[in-house]
This record gives sequence, structure tokens and C-alpha cells, in this order.
Amino acid sequence: MTPIRPRRSVLYMPGSNARALEKAREIAADALILDLEDAVAPDAKEMAREQVCAAVKAGGYGRRELVIRTNGLGTPWFAADLAAAADAKPDAILIPKVSSPETLIEIGHTLTSRWADPAIRIWAMIETPLAILDVEKIARAARAPTSRLACFVMGTNDLAKETRARFVPGRAPMLPWLTSAILAARAHGIDIVDGVYNEIRDEAGFLAECEQGRDLGFDGKTLIHPSQVAAANTVFAPDDAELTRARAIIAAFDEPENAGKGAIQLDGRMVERLHAEMATRVVALAEAIAA
Repeated sequence: MTPIRPRRSVLYMPGSNARALEKAREIAADALILDLEDAVAPDAKEMAREQVCAAVKAGGYGRRELVIRTNGLGTPWFAADLAAAADAKPDAILIPKVSSPETLIEIGHTLTSRWADPAIRIWAMIETPLAILDVEKIARAARAPTSRLACFVMGTNDLAKETRARFVPGRAPMLPWLTSAILAARAHGIDIVDGVYNEIRDEAGFLAECEQGRDLGFDGKTLIHPSQVAAANTVFAPDDAELTRARAIIAAFDEPENAGKGAIQLDGRMVERLHAEMATRVVALAEAIAA
């Protein structure tokens, strides 16, 4: 099994706010997106770029995954953002408004030509109608090593803007888009994190949307405030009952009398080998979180 990196809580931090970048070193998020795009005014773009890259180079974020979000391809800042991010060596670079696989291949070639660290991954924002229509082709780019694609990030605010879909409890207008993106990500072996929840004070609504995202199959959720981290970490982690059940399934298939069996009975339920594979991932995720 490929080593699992928890991405339960992925917190956006404004790149122009030096205090926020410092505070982020103490926030218990699995990943931090240090943002040069939406959270930064045009006249602060260059300053934010310098601050973010200096913060990444300085380190001190522990085992948090560091991701730099650039401005979009075609903006005046993109080329400098990509070059500076590559030199800073974050865990990943997040590209906004990816609408075609060619974008990812082009960016991958650019990083290769700059001799960027091969460990740097690319994350792609899925936030345009074209991206939804071509989401499987975009995910398929992960099979080209030059693309470096490792994760999708749903941009639900931009999708709502572009489609005029409304935010309603349960997100019925967006469910086909969310599930299509999840299927594409899983088909091509990449992670995917859910979009943000805008109402910071609505704890019940946020919790419900986290649970919905988990049940749909997302690996975690993007967040806009540190107060959302704890709930996301809890919802997207296996609970004690799930972990106990997973370990019991693994142990049952490890029994000599069950060697070679495709299905067994456990506590009155039929359990197949595929359930053992699912259980193995649950335990691996719990161990990765504990680490």
C-alpha cells in the first residue's frame, strides 16, 4: 500500500499576513495552503510571494504538509509565483482554475526544466465548469510522471459563481460535480479534498458538511478558519469503533483456517477480502495520524 498522508484538515492561510504565517506553525491542521491568490490584494502580490517563500524555507511547521497556491495561469504573477515556489521547495504547489490536462503537463515540464525538486507535487483546483466536464481527463494526467499531480482541491465557491448554483443545506446542486470529481480522482489514484464552508460561526452546519464529505469519499476538507480544524480532524479520522472493527477483520483473515478464503463470517456478518483491504487502509490512516 502507498504510504498515506493524512489530509483531513487543509487550512488556507493568507500569504500577505505575516502574523498568520507565524501562527500557522502551531495550528493542528494536517496541511496548510499558503495563499498567493484569492486572499491577497493585487498590490500585495509580490510582498506575499516573498513572505510565503521565506516562511517555507525557514521551516518550523513540523510535519504539516505545506502547499503554496499560486495565482492563475495567464495572470501577470503566475510565472514568478511558480518559479519562487519551486525554489522554496514546499510539499506541493496548488494551481488554481485547472480546466485541462494540458495545463498540468505544461507546468510539469516547466518545473522539470527548472530542475525543481522531484518531491514537489502538484495539486489542482477543480473550480470551473470546464474542469467538471473534463475532470476524468484532468485526473488521468496523474499517470504522466511529468505532471506531478497528487491531489484535487474542490473550489466550490468559484463553481457556485460560474454556474449560479446556490449554497443550500445538503448541497444538492453540487452533488453531481462533487461525486464526478471523486470518481475521477479514485480512478487515477490521487487524493481529493472538499471545498470550504463559508459560515465560520455555524458549527452544526460545518459539522454536517464534513460528515457529508467524508461519506461521499473525500479525504478531508479545505478550511478558512483555524476554529474549523478540530472538527475536520475528528470527522475525517477513523473513530474507535471503526478502528476496532477494522482490526478485527484483519485479524480474522490472518487466522490459518481462513487462509485462501475469499469470504468469512465475522460476528454474524459476511466479510469479504475487499473488506480486509478497506480495513487495512483504515488502520494505516489511523497510524499515519498518530505519527
